[in-house]
Amino acid sequence: MKNKLLGEFKSGEKGTVEKLTVLGPLRRRLLDMGITPGTEITFNKAAPLGDPIEIRLRGYVLAIRRSEAEAVLMNMEVKQ
Repeated sequence: MKNKLLGEFKSGEKGTVEKLTVLGPLRRRLLDMGITPGTEITFNKAAPLGDPIEIRLRGYVLAIRRSEAEAVLMNMEVKQ
């Protein structure tokens, strides 16, 4: 599978969290929001200026900053 940062996703792309590439408070914040290894995430859309982004995971929609999304390494799934 191809790896890609969540912050580089385009609308409609989805994948599974491989790992978080950051430590400290930001890592804890991402984990608390449910962004954990093995979680499937779908990139819904970005705000008009590109930040924040809207993602769907664990049955809910979450808006996060693109800089936060850059700390999430994803395994890409082939879109059929």
